[in-house]
This record gives sequence, C-alpha cells and structure tokens, in this order.
Amino acid sequence: MKLITLITFDNSIDAHILRTRLESEGIRSYLFDDTMVSLNPIYDMALGGIKLKVSDGDVIKAREIMTEIDNMVVTNEDGQVRTCPNCGSADLYTGFKSTKGIRGILSALAAILLFTYPIYYKSVYRCKKCGTEFQG
Repeated sequence: MKLITLITFDNSIDAHILRTRLESEGIRSYLFDDTMVSLNPIYDMALGGIKLKVSDGDVIKAREIMTEIDNMVVTNEDGQVRTCPNCGSADLYTGFKSTKGIRGILSALAAILLFTYPIYYKSVYRCKKCGTEFQG
C-alpha cells in the first residue's frame, strides 16, 4: 500500500476534522508531522505542514469528498445562506486567514525582524469569485 499526500494543513484542528470525515466514509487516513507542527508552529514551513495521507486506491474517493466539502453552502446561525456583500455569491472560503490592515502589516514586519511566526491575523470569510473579505 503506497500512501499519497492528499492535502497539507497549517493547523491540526482542520487536519483532524478532515481525517475524521474521511474515516467516517471508510477511507483510512494518516496524519504526518502533526505533533511537531502542533508543538512549534514555526516548524510548519520547515516540515511542509501537516500532511494528510491516504492509500493510492482511495485518492479519487477522498478527493470527491473534499470537493463536496468545498462546495457546501455556508450558513449563519439562523440557517440562512451567507453571501458576499460585494457580489452576492454564496461561494465562500471559511476561516480565511487575513492579515489586511495596519495590524497585519505590523505583525508581518515583527515576524520578519524577530524571526517568529506572525502574531496577528483575522479569520474572515473570503468570496471565491471576487476576493472580498468580510466578517461574519
């Protein structure tokens, strides 16, 4: 059985959520470098992130599940479909890490000067069609 890297993550929560979803669909999956990246996030770049691997026979089915997840409609607490305020599209990225604004710029500069992981970012929604970032 040959293992194929399906996707890489920069945090273990998202990696474990997808691994659990794949295993609930009968696809055995494995996480590599999860512990190292969780212990020290700076190692994320050096190790290439947390790698989710599946056997070569399950790659097609796993990618279909990932596509299904990516195409899910985002809803708010009331069950209403969340849409982009700019173009009205419901095709959104969730949990997008944005460093726009003065705080993001200062955080990036501090990370470069101090050789550390960027301290500040906002989790926002981002429209897949027009690129607009907005808070939920």
